[in-house]
Amino acid sequence: MFSLESKQRAELWKQIAEAIETYNEQVDALPVDACVHPSEVRSFLSAINFEKPWSPTGAIDFAVEGMRRFHVHNANPRYFGLFVPPAAAMGIAGDMLTSAFNLVLGGWALSPFGVELEQRLISEFAAKFGYPPEDFDGIFTAGGTEANHTALLCALTVLSPAIKDEGLASFGSQPLIYTSKETHHSILKVAMLCGLGKSAVREIEVNHKFEMIPDLLEAAISNDRAAGKCPCMVVATAGTTNAGAIDPLDRIAEIARRNSVWFHADAAWGGAAVLVPELHDLLHGISAADSITFDVHKWMSVPMTAGIFLTRHRDVLEKTFNVSGPYMPAVGKDAAIDPFRHSMQWSRPCRGLKVLLSLAVGGWQGYEQTLRRQIEMGNYLRDKLRRGSWKIVNDTPLPVVCFQDATNPEGQTQEFLGGIVRHALASGRVWISLAKLAGRENAIRACITHFSTQKKDVDELMEVLEAARSDVAQATDKGRTTVNP
Repeated sequence: MFSLESKQRAELWKQIAEAIETYNEQVDALPVDACVHPSEVRSFLSAINFEKPWSPTGAIDFAVEGMRRFHVHNANPRYFGLFVPPAAAMGIAGDMLTSAFNLVLGGWALSPFGVELEQRLISEFAAKFGYPPEDFDGIFTAGGTEANHTALLCALTVLSPAIKDEGLASFGSQPLIYTSKETHHSILKVAMLCGLGKSAVREIEVNHKFEMIPDLLEAAISNDRAAGKCPCMVVATAGTTNAGAIDPLDRIAEIARRNSVWFHADAAWGGAAVLVPELHDLLHGISAADSITFDVHKWMSVPMTAGIFLTRHRDVLEKTFNVSGPYMPAVGKDAAIDPFRHSMQWSRPCRGLKVLLSLAVGGWQGYEQTLRRQIEMGNYLRDKLRRGSWKIVNDTPLPVVCFQDATNPEGQTQEFLGGIVRHALASGRVWISLAKLAGRENAIRACITHFSTQKKDVDELMEVLEAARSDVAQATDKGRTTVNP
């Protein structure tokens, strides 16, 4: 039942390969947004009856049809949404092989190849971020939230090593975290998970470019320390989700160092800028970070999930996470690493193989060229928007663009911009979203996430935006006339 017969397996693998290839060939023509009601999906799923097993091929056909009908197709080049790019072919192959061999990376002895390939990748990315070869460590994670969670646990352990035995009671006062108002909300979640609570997160105001203001950060740390609090960690963002803003990393590093606070850089998306020479200076100062979050499954188009946590302190992960596991096989090799001693996870899949294969075939240069092309498409979109009387409200060289309508007095309101987004999604031709920057600025957000997005796709986005703007403006005028005859 579980392994199936040899002939059945052969048919199954062929069916899956054909389904993947068909999807790749047809996804450009599929509606980008699912636009369905939950009842439709539940009705579709009700066809499954676990008391009457299906044939393997029938089950696969069902799954493929479900994903085709009820899924936002981020593999479409007109998906201008969140950081969910299409999966690179070699990444898909890596995921399939990882599942087939069931590479489990709890301990080194369980999969020497899997552990060592991930460590090789950790060293490669650490070097890209400027960490010295003798002073770094890292671990693959499920994503940015786990990496940020890891950073906070490391910061707390460094500040109070007794936390491993005594918990938060080892602190004489409330540990605090400092972020900008545009920082990813995972910081709030990890503060909750660590028992600090959301009130422990100090959100620092941002400037007109939505970057953290260093002087306000330093003042907040000073005031909290004077009030008897315990400043613990500063989180700078290198590529915010909303606007692609990059906090002044070098200045924040200096402030953290002067105040003996752990400096963490959340570069989950924007960190890939280190792979493009002309963008490298955007992340100036990141090598001074005590730790870095980087998601390979974002801008590098590796299938979900492949996050990375890096640190410039070689021993901090083991100090934070090491526990005894008498049932675990002994490492038995000099300089080998047991992942369970360096991570909050125990049994986990090898996330590195899909990254290794993607890099082995594409190379650093291939990624550099691909990212540069996406930057170019972002600039092309900005030019088209300006010519079309749209106002761009964010300022970043990264390919994420936030904009408002400059032709209508209500073109900055959430209702008006939200109407445009709803019209655009209903068309099925593109996927965009509504954003609120720093809690005060409404904008439509479009991000180049697809490695194959071309000018014609951006042109189609503009067609949809123009039509949606016209429809919403007419409806707004009609409503105003009705209310005020």
